[in-house]
Amino acid sequence: MTQTKQYPGLFRRIGAWIYDALVVAAVLMLAGGLAMAVIALLLSTGLLNLGNYADASEYLTRHPIAAPLYSVYLGGSIVAFFGYFWCKAGQTLGMRAWKLRIQNADGSNIRFTQALIRMATSAFGLGNLLVPFSHTKQSLQDLMAECEMVLLPKPN
Repeated sequence: MTQTKQYPGLFRRIGAWIYDALVVAAVLMLAGGLAMAVIALLLSTGLLNLGNYADASEYLTRHPIAAPLYSVYLGGSIVAFFGYFWCKAGQTLGMRAWKLRIQNADGSNIRFTQALIRMATSAFGLGNLLVPFSHTKQSLQDLMAECEMVLLPKPN
């Protein structure tokens, strides 16, 4: 006997989004700490001089070359987090807590290109506002990436 797919509503998606926002904050703290450790290592070996910058934080956020690179690095950390979890398990930690899974229509994991499309079209989660008005109960980012978010059944 096959089960029909169930699709999550807006509030369940927002719950998972809030959980994931907390996890992403932790990922960014770890990435920032790693960057600060690299700066400290470069300073201690004499390979880097802060010049007129008060500290490593000001250097990473105001230097004309380091600041854009640091922003790209932090953005890449977010992309890597979502891309890895969506493509490997179909779930982030927040999605797991709310019993959600992102997948292709056949149940397979999404590809990394789909994950990139999904991230680019999500509008920081605002794409979920389409869910109550969609007959397929899918968000803008799901439609654009040609994937679906499903509600997982309760374990027996």
